[in-house]
Amino acid sequence: MTEDDIRAQRMAKVDELRRLGIDPYPPRVARTVSVKQFLSSFANLADAGESSVASNTATGAVGKAESLAGRVMSVRQHGGIIFADLFDGTARVQLVLKQGETDEQAFDHFVRFVDAGDFVSATGIAFTTKRGEPSLKVDQWQMAAKSLMPLPSEWYGIKDEDLRFRQRYLDILLNEETRALFERRSNFWQTIRSFLLAREFIEVETPIIETEPGGADARPFVTHHNALDMQAYLRISAGELWQKRLLVAGFPRVFEIGRIFRNEGMSNEHLQDYTQLEFYQAFSDFKEGMTLLQELYRTIVQEVYGTTQFTIRGHEVDFAAEWKQLDYATEIQHTFGIDPVRCTEEEAIAAAKKAGIALGDGDANKSRAVDLLWKKIRQGISGPAFLTGVPVFLEPLAKRDPARPDVVERFQIIIAGSELGKGFSELNDPVDQRGRFEEQQSMRDAGDDEAQRMDESYVEALEFGMPPAFGFGMSERLFSFLENKNVRETQLFPLLRPKTEQ
Repeated sequence: MTEDDIRAQRMAKVDELRRLGIDPYPPRVARTVSVKQFLSSFANLADAGESSVASNTATGAVGKAESLAGRVMSVRQHGGIIFADLFDGTARVQLVLKQGETDEQAFDHFVRFVDAGDFVSATGIAFTTKRGEPSLKVDQWQMAAKSLMPLPSEWYGIKDEDLRFRQRYLDILLNEETRALFERRSNFWQTIRSFLLAREFIEVETPIIETEPGGADARPFVTHHNALDMQAYLRISAGELWQKRLLVAGFPRVFEIGRIFRNEGMSNEHLQDYTQLEFYQAFSDFKEGMTLLQELYRTIVQEVYGTTQFTIRGHEVDFAAEWKQLDYATEIQHTFGIDPVRCTEEEAIAAAKKAGIALGDGDANKSRAVDLLWKKIRQGISGPAFLTGVPVFLEPLAKRDPARPDVVERFQIIIAGSELGKGFSELNDPVDQRGRFEEQQSMRDAGDDEAQRMDESYVEALEFGMPPAFGFGMSERLFSFLENKNVRETQLFPLLRPKTEQ
């Protein structure tokens, strides 16, 4: 039977229900407890010896009537007994309708109208089957929502990746591992939020639509603001420059967990819209930040996974181990024979080409060549490790190292060959900041569309004075690495082309 045939058959059942005066999509149905609560109460009754299984009967019924509501995942009929698995998002329970004990009309209507996939409400009493299965012995039931399409087999689920993403609701419904993954994702962000709130950070919301996208080296999505008749951009960072304005305003600790948008390429590690954490702490620096971040990452893995040891993309990573510090210039000079801080643009480009790195027009400058050299080294580092000593020309928003003015007080967290977090002592010198913005703008004018823009209003805010501060950012990519999965797999609804465009 084709899906069209099944849909037509179920539509006929909908019509028949309506002819009988039964609403197949009622606004409300009876529900006294969740399935999880029902099973918890059932277990307590059993422990207290208040339920029993008669040696020569099918059931040992106990307790008051309860009403459960959920989706029917499967239906099995054996003579005069119907067994159905009910799932409400909290747990599963077996429904049992027995001819001669269940209301006669209710039994008949269940046989005629209920299919796997339907939502129903069922009222009855708790009992245990001969096989020891905690169940609800149903007396009455009500259709809550009639499904028109059949569910895929729970045994096989949806194998096609594109279809799984398009019908993620079915993937979650039928695949317990997928459901558990997104429960862990929720716990991941909640753990971070609780960690920061416990340390007196306040959560803020900053603009998503901006007149000047800043706070990162990335290509923005461009849109038009009709009401103000102007070009606007979706933000490329979780409010970095806005949050630092809040430090100017006197808030000592702020953070935001929010969506950001980058109009760039897709890969196993990169998406165009994703969730990012950024936080800022006044009167702190990147050295204090390293201590704080080790504690945060260790808290995340313990709270979400109950372990510190992971196998990620072929790397063995132990978050409880000592986090090494690596120097940017030392690593590049050792591997490629050039000093990335003092080399010329020609030397950097030549080293990148010699290393087999293809440079596009926008990458044919010192900044991009040096950055790509480092990324080639990074692939072999398991971590966790802190990368420090990054040249000033690669970080326009970080404070210079007083002992080494040509590098900044910045670190990247390196795990399993990738960057999974970045923090630095924030640049609060408005004159230096203006100069770095101007350098970035000149790179943009020369064709590098990922270079940052001049932001006059942010420089103006700095001129009113911003305290010394530490700032940090990390994205949901950390979660995908902990899961050892493609980042698309760890988003509920990754962006896909419409079917008509394929």
